[in-house]
Order: sequence, then C-alpha cells, then structure tokens
Amino acid sequence: MRLLTDCARLKLIAQYWIPLAAALYVINLLPQTRDGLSDGVYRPFGDDFVNYWSAPFLALHGRADEIYDFHAFHAFQQSVTGPNIGFYHYSYPPVLLLLTLPLALISYVPALGVWLTATWYGFYRALKLATGEGALLLSLATPALFVNAVGGQNGALTAALLCGGLLLLDRRPVVAGVLFGCLAYKPHLALLLPFALIAGRRWLTVVATGTTVVLLVAASAALFGPQRWLDYAHNLAILRAVILEDGTGVWHRMLSVFVFARRLGADVGTAYALQAVCATLAAFFVTRSWWRDEPPHLRNALVIVGTCLATPYLQDYDLVMSAFVVIWLKREEDRSQAAAAWIKAMDQRAWLGRTDWRFPENGGCGTFAWTKLTAQ
Repeated sequence: MRLLTDCARLKLIAQYWIPLAAALYVINLLPQTRDGLSDGVYRPFGDDFVNYWSAPFLALHGRADEIYDFHAFHAFQQSVTGPNIGFYHYSYPPVLLLLTLPLALISYVPALGVWLTATWYGFYRALKLATGEGALLLSLATPALFVNAVGGQNGALTAALLCGGLLLLDRRPVVAGVLFGCLAYKPHLALLLPFALIAGRRWLTVVATGTTVVLLVAASAALFGPQRWLDYAHNLAILRAVILEDGTGVWHRMLSVFVFARRLGADVGTAYALQAVCATLAAFFVTRSWWRDEPPHLRNALVIVGTCLATPYLQDYDLVMSAFVVIWLKREEDRSQAAAAWIKAMDQRAWLGRTDWRFPENGGCGTFAWTKLTAQ
C-alpha cells in the first residue's frame, strides 16, 4: 500500500482529533454540573467564561462597581454557579465590557455556547483569508483551540482580531484598523503593532486603529463610569504582582520569557530585564521586516512570533494565533535559504504550543492567589 503523503497524513490525524477533542471537552465539562453549575470543589461551568458573562451582566444591570471589587465579583459568580468555586477575577479593561455586552442578554449556559462558537467562527474566517482550502478542518483541529475551549477563554477572539487585521491590511486598511483597535481589550498582545504599522507606513490603518481605541475607551467611560478605569488600573498592579511575578498555581500555563526566567530561579528584576531584551530584539526585527516591505506572510509571521517573545504575559490559550504562523511559514518553505527541516520544526513547535496538556485544575489563579488578593 502506498504511503500517505504528509498532507494526507495530517488531514487524517485532524479528522480523528476533532471528534476526540469534542468528546474530551464534554467529558471535561460534565463534572462541572455536580453542584449547580460547578464541580462542587473549584471549577464553575465553562471555567473562565464565568468572567466574560458575569462582568457584562453586572454592567448591563447597573452594578458595574462590583466588577473590579474582588469580593463582590466573587460573590456574584457564586450566586450564578454555586458556592464552591475558586477565585475567578476580571482582569480586563472596561473596553471588553462593550465587546461582550451581548452575552449578558443570554442566560449563562447557552451564552457559553454562543461565546465559543462566535469566537471560533471569527478565527475560522480569518484562517480562510490566510489559506482558503482546508480552513475549516484547520480551524477545528488547532490544538490550542481545544485548550481555549476547555478554559472558556478568548484566544480565538484575539487570533481573529490580530491575524484577521494583518490579513486585511492591504485590502481593507480601515477594517484592519478597527480590528486592531478592538485589541485594546488585551493590549499586551498588540505591543508590536505600532512598530509594524509605522515602519510599514500604513498611515490609514494607524488612524483607524487610534480612532477605534479612543471611541471604545470613551464609550466605556461614558456607559460604565470613568471610575471603572481607575478600578481596573488599581487591580492591574495587584494582579501583576500576584499572578505574573509570584505565579503560584498558574505558571504552568504561561509561556513568556519572563515566566521562563522566573521558573529557572531568576528574581523579578532579572526576569524583567531578560524580557525587555527579547522585546527589544523582537521590535527591531519586526520593524526591519515591515520597513523593507518583505512578503506579507513573512512580516505577518514576525508580528505573531515577536508578540509572543515581547509580552511578559502569555497564556497557553493565546496560542490559537499560532495556526497562522504555521500557514505563513509553510509558504516560506520552498523559497527560504533555511533548511526545510528547520521550518518544519518551527511549524510543529508553533502548532503544539504548550507541553503541559493537563486540564486546568485551578481555573483562574489558584487558592494561593485568592488568599493574597483578598488580603489586599
């Protein structure tokens, strides 16, 4: 029997993986109904999705002041899912309240399905722009999408906004700017966009991005009160110290240079210094690539890889966007001076992303973090 080609083999693996991942997701989800909408120990139904539904619900019902209050927010989530859940917090700027406000119009359980389906669909549509044929299979088989679904997270949304914007940049510069502007909900993953857009002289997109950010910030302040931004800034400093710099119970899901250095024993100052060096190098290579107007697949891939190297806060579910890197590197394989084996190795690393494939056993940031945060 003739051996399968690499492409056929990958398609076969993907076709087997998709139903297996769906079954694993259901198996993982069912225990979260043992005690109301929780497992009765720690995890609420849908894990971190409890944040993305609770915050806009409170905002819609005139209780926005509870969103950034650790105790009040936790108490509300307990009223929704059950008393025995761990600490889940809202670490996003008020911009995300605007983007997720429609979820508050739907009850909690179906809203989880809407959230995962809608964000996946955006990811799929962006992949279709990148690769055309095979986008549906690839979008469903991306391993990080499974991690994202298990955590009820936003990795697919981030990938759709960032990579979709990169793909639309030359054809629809204003639309690309609007997509980039919506990344204000997660600004640490847009760190290299200013370097790319300015070096690439994409002035229309720069204006559209800035306008979108200003409008989102102004609208969120008008609707929910400027105090919410002050509350967010106050919490951000606490969360940075507890989750990023200390990291007890959550570092196993983080992939940044900063966390890598911390796990090797570096102190906070040294870890930040190493992160700064990597961020500077990443910004340099992204700027050079866009200034030279290199082929789109190369400069786009550099933005994604550079972002992963530049940000100190990078979670496993953020690597949904790595699917685009695989596509763009594949296009470079035939013309690059680098050995094909090296490019394939980079593809595989980007595709698999993380090495720890345990289900997230502690949801948000762990009991230790809860103890420290509630002591603030």
